[in-house]
Amino acid sequence: MDIVEIRDYLVSLPMVEECQPFGDDHAVYKIGGKIFACISFVRTDVIALKCNPDRAVLLREQYEGITPAWHWNKKHWNDLQLSLLRDSLILHEIRHSYITVINKNVTPKSLRVELQRIAESAGIVDDDDVDD
Repeated sequence: MDIVEIRDYLVSLPMVEECQPFGDDHAVYKIGGKIFACISFVRTDVIALKCNPDRAVLLREQYEGITPAWHWNKKHWNDLQLSLLRDSLILHEIRHSYITVINKNVTPKSLRVELQRIAESAGIVDDDDVDD
């Protein structure tokens, strides 16, 4: 996958907002006002994704193309090097990030519940299986 395909997938997810709060070199993707993904127009082979901390460690151990995210909280964020990973794994981790942010970061609870319902009705689930 390339950065254009990644961007198209990100904006296809329900209720996603695309913005550039860090300037023209980055695009940020939010759900419920909270960031779940960031792509750089300078490092076009990398996407930063939020991740469950335990899962983040497992992924980094399992895949050389997954490392702690540059300029993000390394406990909660991974960089995925697109050229080193299967498309199916990249898409799975995007969905994991999206669902993780809905479940852990979106407030108030009424918005969180609504976004969970929308994601579920769109078939977006996170089975939390690291070995895609």
